[in-house]
Amino acid sequence: MFVSNLIPVRKRLFIGLLAVSLLSAALFLGGIYYLATNPNRTAFNQILLLTLAGMLFGGMVVAAFGIGGIVLTILYARDINALHGPMRIAVSLFFPIVLTLGRIFHIDVNRIKSSFIEVNNHLVRSKELNILPDQLLLLAPHCLQNSDCPHKITVDIDNCHRCGRCPVNSLLDLRDRYGIKVGMATGGTLARKFVQEYRPRAIVAIACERDLTSGIQDSNPLPVLGVANERPFGPCFNTNITLSKVEEAVRFFIHDRWQPLTGTGKDIGINDNMEGVSVVAQNISQRTGAKSTHRC
Repeated sequence: MFVSNLIPVRKRLFIGLLAVSLLSAALFLGGIYYLATNPNRTAFNQILLLTLAGMLFGGMVVAAFGIGGIVLTILYARDINALHGPMRIAVSLFFPIVLTLGRIFHIDVNRIKSSFIEVNNHLVRSKELNILPDQLLLLAPHCLQNSDCPHKITVDIDNCHRCGRCPVNSLLDLRDRYGIKVGMATGGTLARKFVQEYRPRAIVAIACERDLTSGIQDSNPLPVLGVANERPFGPCFNTNITLSKVEEAVRFFIHDRWQPLTGTGKDIGINDNMEGVSVVAQNISQRTGAKSTHRC
């Protein structure tokens, strides 16, 4: 059975473009080597080009292991801890090339980003994660709120009057049922603020494909399960969600570490270490550039 037949179609798109990106880098490396070995080049230029070729070759080798790790993780649904670093490098190094190839081949950018989200979710689900409910953050976009609602909930989500006209009430029900943290963000800046404030060990993120893609990369190495919102009226306006997908993502992280909360009931579980949280907070605080614009 061919490997390509074992990988679901949505994941196959991003992985295939990653492989083509690696091939493109190999061709570029060949061009550099050809120029470096040209006898008409000065010794200084040859050394410079060979140094560049060596650095590119090293990055390609690491990325190749990363792409292989992604494929093996998806095929066998098992986490390969030794390849976490190469997998992150492969995605970070080649993601811009993947988007460029998508434009060249006229592939819709949202299809590519949706495929990336599927790959990310599969990699996260391959890990054995089991955290306390209050260490899980559910991040949602403000556009889930009904546009006619006069109650501002981005600063304090409890300002919601829970009338049921939009999905915000359902998200609050999830919070009350499982004891998780919930943040309603207007964009990247506020989302980063919630992450720094709550310091979660995992995130369930609701957003459009564009914001999910950038958010997942910003939050690395913190595990993030992305749930794309539904946009029946266009982007950033009265969007919706499939609540069962959100709840399933929540339960994946806290599957046997919660009990229904009633009144002043407490969450159950034992304390875990906070591995990776400080790294994520530092990464997010450093990336305060153009991504702070208004988004879903």
